[in-house]
Amino acid sequence: MELINQHNKKIMEECKVRAKEAGLSFDNETLEYIVTNKDLLEYTPKGMIPTLYDYWVNDVGVLKEKGKYQLYPHNPYETVINTRPAISFYNDNNPDWLNIMIFYHVIGHIDFFQNNHMFMHTWKDDFAGQALADKRFISSHRSNHGRWVDYVIEFARSIDNIVGYFPHLYEIENHDILKEVKREEYFFGDFLQSHVKLSEMKLFEEIERYNKMIDTNGDLGDNLYFSEVKKKYPEFQSYFEQFIKKRKTKPKDILEFIIDNSPFLKKDGNNWMKGILNIVRNTSLYFAPQIRTKIINEGWASYWHDKLFQKDDRINGHEVDYARVNAAVTSISRIGLNPYAIGLRLINHVEDLANEGKLTYQFQKIRDRQKRAQYDKNTNNGKEAIFMLRKYFSDHMLINTFVDQDFVDEHNLFVTGQRFNKDSGMIEYYVKSRRAQDYKKMLLDQLYHPPYISINEEKTNDNNIYLVHHFEGKQLVQEMIPDTLLGLEYLWGGQAQLETTQIVVIQDRNPQNVRYEHRRVLYTMKDKKINSQNL
Repeated sequence: MELINQHNKKIMEECKVRAKEAGLSFDNETLEYIVTNKDLLEYTPKGMIPTLYDYWVNDVGVLKEKGKYQLYPHNPYETVINTRPAISFYNDNNPDWLNIMIFYHVIGHIDFFQNNHMFMHTWKDDFAGQALADKRFISSHRSNHGRWVDYVIEFARSIDNIVGYFPHLYEIENHDILKEVKREEYFFGDFLQSHVKLSEMKLFEEIERYNKMIDTNGDLGDNLYFSEVKKKYPEFQSYFEQFIKKRKTKPKDILEFIIDNSPFLKKDGNNWMKGILNIVRNTSLYFAPQIRTKIINEGWASYWHDKLFQKDDRINGHEVDYARVNAAVTSISRIGLNPYAIGLRLINHVEDLANEGKLTYQFQKIRDRQKRAQYDKNTNNGKEAIFMLRKYFSDHMLINTFVDQDFVDEHNLFVTGQRFNKDSGMIEYYVKSRRAQDYKKMLLDQLYHPPYISINEEKTNDNNIYLVHHFEGKQLVQEMIPDTLLGLEYLWGGQAQLETTQIVVIQDRNPQNVRYEHRRVLYTMKDKKINSQNL
């Protein structure tokens, strides 16, 4: 791996200038590396973060990627990671015209990373540098604790898909609201009004007395004032401590709850495990927005590489080459999902709707197909609309909001089904539905949606951790429950219980009479042995 040469760096810098003139916003500092296919195979299992900590599952991933490459040799065009500065990787055999297209695509990704609110917790972080520090931290503990380090990593990674990503974003966005209340704020804003029930006039007089004491005594004034409060209202400190305790932010997920409350981790000699758990948790939080914005992110990058490259005079002589590469990247898959294609077309669709004034309730009320097609207010708000998408939307929001019948009809989209052809003896695909509701459901079903599992604190104590799975129509993967609970039992130092819902097939003698029953089940892992019972 090495930095790109000055010739290609100059091309990249020219692409940045044109991208900013078009309205994109991103840091000037970026790093670009030339890598081989071998490098890409080794970095892929680590999420393309070369400095990420070592773990045996990554080695398995490398072998898997090598096996794929032997069967289907390929040359990935680029990979970009969200860190400060942004880092991107390129193959060493790309011609200049292709690099221009790729650079525009990468710039689109960087702009998305640094402006989409799903990534707000990463905007200031040099994650590659932090990952290197984490890697060294884990390596140092491997020399002291050996394989136990990998056990802790494995147990933590069995539940790192349910980290509190959205509560984490909420905490960042509402930091000023959730910050710790100063005692004078609580005293005048709550205690004197709710507990002492001071009149409004008396309250103002008390505030004035406090301000005069601060003006007279400076920093000592606050302590002098509250020494008087302690004598007059001896119960104040107790009320204030209770208020702070209630206000304290609760753990946002199971991993954080274990880090804060596990009796096992509090024991002498086990405290080092908290550092490992924090690394796994923070790494998962870093990757969380990427998996939730795959479609819109790739669509945004594809939109801008197409817009900017076609206006670039450096395309001259390579129009056909570009058309071939672009079509391969952004063509719609009739079976399966191409995130580049759907994302690009949805962004174009929203731009067209906004330009024609169709993002209004007035237009949504129109049911006549011909009138909908002829509706055009020429508002030219398309660019503003798609930049709003880039700022606030995730894949789920984009699909749920804008996949409608007009979009499905425009691009001749459909849901496929499978059936057995008796004549040929083969499985064949057929058009199952062209309804927007069905196509939208197919897309939403393919999005990332981890289970919602919380801690029941009333049933949790030093000898037991009790988890509750909030059923949302899909049951947990049954074969993974024992190993996950085994890890939780170890990290908690006591038995681990999981309350979940299982879908049971009920069938009588008639094979066609099949019904499904939802049963609430309690799994208990104790002394490395698991049992279950119906609730």
